[in-house]
Amino acid sequence: QVRLVESGGGLVQPGGSLRLSCAASGSTFSVNFMGWYRQYPGKERELVASIASSGSTNYADSVKSRFTISKDNAKNTMYLQMNSLKPEDTAVYYCKAAGRYHYWGQGTQVTVSS
Repeated sequence: QVRLVESGGGLVQPGGSLRLSCAASGSTFSVNFMGWYRQYPGKERELVASIASSGSTNYADSVKSRFTISKDNAKNTMYLQMNSLKPEDTAVYYCKAAGRYHYWGQGTQVTVSS
């Protein structure tokens, strides 16, 4: 079992920055994939960025060059640095960990508005 706890969401003006954190606990040795997803009201969750155990990363086209995913293995924590935020980035952001099973965090709201 893996428990994920997100933090760092909030309200920010367009052009601003936020850093999301996802702290993992439990059987983290079983995880070989972690990612950030976001969900708009009435829509399915979509992948924002992912990072494999090898360190390789992948980004949605809409966030390339603005968002950076990283992880600190010593702290079992994954981050999403979000820069140049736009109103269309407003969503609930979830972290996911996967290995044999898939695990989700509770989500954190990000609102980009003036």
